[in-house]
Amino acid sequence: MAESWDSGTKEAVKQIPLLTSIAGPRDKQEWQEKRLKQELQSLIKYIQLNKQTDSDWFTITSNKDGTHWSGKCWGGKICLTVHFKPLWAKNSPHFGIAHALCLGLAPWLAAEIPYMIGEGAIKVKS
Repeated sequence: MAESWDSGTKEAVKQIPLLTSIAGPRDKQEWQEKRLKQELQSLIKYIQLNKQTDSDWFTITSNKDGTHWSGKCWGGKICLTVHFKPLWAKNSPHFGIAHALCLGLAPWLAAEIPYMIGEGAIKVKS
């Protein structure tokens, strides 16, 4: 699977901090003090990297507790649970939301958008 990522994606994911806390939302205090903080730091870093390369392609927000996330991406949507699950299983709990976006949604968009343009499903704005 890793062979299918381009060098830019590989370099980007190397720059996203890995998460060290294994806490989940049911671990109230550790989730709030450690894991959620790490998730947000990783997302901030990934967003900064995208802005530096002029590839700011998504928005994401969460509720105060970090237990419900929503957002938009430019170009499409994909179920990250199915497409990201094999990679997640090998790297959990060190990968977080930013890693899912970088390794799951970004490569899918890079492959699908040109195809959709070619099929006439979407048009390039001039």
